[in-house]
Amino acid sequence: MMNGLPSHAVIRSAIQRISVSGSHASLDVLSVEEPLEIRLEYGPANQRVIKSISVTMRTPGNDQELALGFLYTEGMISSAAAVKKVYAVKDSCSIGKENIICVALIEGVEPNLAQAERNFYTTSSCGVCGKASIASIRTKQPAPLESRVPINLDCEILYGLPEKLRLAQHSFDATGGIHAAGLFTLAGELVMLREDVGRHNALDKLIGSSLSSAIPDLNKHILLLSGRASFELIQKAAMAGISIVAAIGAPSSLAVELATESKMTLLGFLKENRFNIYISNVNIIIPQSHENKTKGQFHQI
Repeated sequence: MMNGLPSHAVIRSAIQRISVSGSHASLDVLSVEEPLEIRLEYGPANQRVIKSISVTMRTPGNDQELALGFLYTEGMISSAAAVKKVYAVKDSCSIGKENIICVALIEGVEPNLAQAERNFYTTSSCGVCGKASIASIRTKQPAPLESRVPINLDCEILYGLPEKLRLAQHSFDATGGIHAAGLFTLAGELVMLREDVGRHNALDKLIGSSLSSAIPDLNKHILLLSGRASFELIQKAAMAGISIVAAIGAPSSLAVELATESKMTLLGFLKENRFNIYISNVNIIIPQSHENKTKGQFHQI
């Protein structure tokens, strides 16, 4: 453990620290980045097939959740009920590290391997590297998200989410170089948080954990992203049935387009006292103390 963090998530590195007052030898804490291979095991009991699906650069930890979430958000499996077990593969080349995770499906369940062919390698900085075109990264998505009952979002609750996420980010506190995805209730309670050097990995870990935990009504929760909202992150949220996404950074044009198509709510640049509404399918309650008093609520824009 290092500053309360798992030893596999961070390391210390000797550095030379430079400032206007001079230079001196010091130690810095770095987020660990290592490859993880995700494999699928499927087929009849007497003819099991094991196939390598993807290699992603990630921060070690919650690897089984990452593998499960990745397969689900990429459309290769349809639910956690398809999974028999998830296990780490021991490999003599990995020097004792568990850098291979295999997801074994129950007999009779066939994975959608057509989706696997579009993404054999992703990096920690770009979740869509190697994908041939925009058309190829539109995986099989569920029907557009619809709220069963009207949802109200309190502006003041939204303002407080970034600080709650920040306080829960232990790895970021130590390294300053890691992304987070947090799941909140509509009342602003943090339900779950996952961190990783790859923003798409952090979200896959969170979604994989929610599948395992069977959290009900993901469409009545708020997903908060610590950075920008890219197309792939909105796609993964839509695949998981999450209808409200807020990002501390900016969304991309394609992220806004997909959120619109999926009837999601997408907020960006969420700070202590401001945010932008890019698309809304919920009621966002605006305090009357705000300068813009033209409405007490925003509906879809």
